[in-house]
Amino acid sequence: MRKMKKVTVAALTVAVTAGTVLGASSSAKAWTINGAGATFPYPVYVKWAKDFKKATGNRVNYQGIGSGGGIKQVTDRVVDFGGSDKMLKPSELDRRRLYQFPAVIGSIVVVYNLPGVGDRKLKLSNRAVADIFMGKVRYWDNPEIKKDNQGVNLPHIPITVIHRSEGSGTTWNFTYWLSGISPAWKSRIGYGKVVRWPTGIGAKGNAGVTNYVKQIPGAIGYVEYAYKKQNRLSAAVLQAKEGNWVEPCDETFKAAAAHAKWSLGTHFYTEGNLLLAEGKNSWPLTVATMILLPREKKMKNKEVTEFFNWAFKHGDKSAEKLGYVPLPESVKNMIRKYWKTVVFK
Repeated sequence: MRKMKKVTVAALTVAVTAGTVLGASSSAKAWTINGAGATFPYPVYVKWAKDFKKATGNRVNYQGIGSGGGIKQVTDRVVDFGGSDKMLKPSELDRRRLYQFPAVIGSIVVVYNLPGVGDRKLKLSNRAVADIFMGKVRYWDNPEIKKDNQGVNLPHIPITVIHRSEGSGTTWNFTYWLSGISPAWKSRIGYGKVVRWPTGIGAKGNAGVTNYVKQIPGAIGYVEYAYKKQNRLSAAVLQAKEGNWVEPCDETFKAAAAHAKWSLGTHFYTEGNLLLAEGKNSWPLTVATMILLPREKKMKNKEVTEFFNWAFKHGDKSAEKLGYVPLPESVKNMIRKYWKTVVFK
């Protein structure tokens, strides 16, 4: 497979061949696992599967169709595992007969196409972000934006909001954050995988939002950091939970990830994911992306967990290169305990 440099299609599908686990017999029969869901972790799953191929003989197929589609397909047992940026509550996991564990930590960034304003040169306050996505602030030189950007040449051009068109975990997390920082947003729009957007253009997947932002001067949207990084988009400086300005970078992502509180008893569910994490240096839009497994498919679950266990051992450097935050070793060991004591009990 040709090395992926950019993510440029709205609907993402990959079939990556992988093989037997390191140390296994070369004569062992190859297996195939199929997954679908969140586009948020798509770039790192592609890389992991490609590298897994070189070490094994099995096939890992993952379709980036959005968290909503991934939850539905694994619930309907169409795929062997689902990917979701929206954590499912234990009660919902019970209803759908699913297990859940985190795979990697990433961050959502607010990206923009603003002529003359480079990456991380634009500050957007909590109020400004909410008002932009509610359609109240319509031009880039609005006083609400200008007051936090003294010395920045903000052009008088319309703001074009780009949002997700399908059921999306990225949307769930982004709108949950907006509900947390803006009472007006919380009361009028709220949060979910799908919301009634007051303004803007819908695009499919993180890649779809990326493409629209790149093509439309004055556009603004929200994407996973890997898409910003691979496509060299500009991202805004936002406010941490304490109200101070923080830039989107590895240090602020890791600072937020350090505040994660996991529990096997809740299948790693945390209210609000890692959004609005404590700490002055914590990026406010940091999230863990989850893997969903059917409870009755023991053999396929062994293959899925075999793949992710390999990734936990060998995939940290590639994850970091793409802009993700690998799980701490203590969390990986907690997940392995979860597999042993819950998934395969």
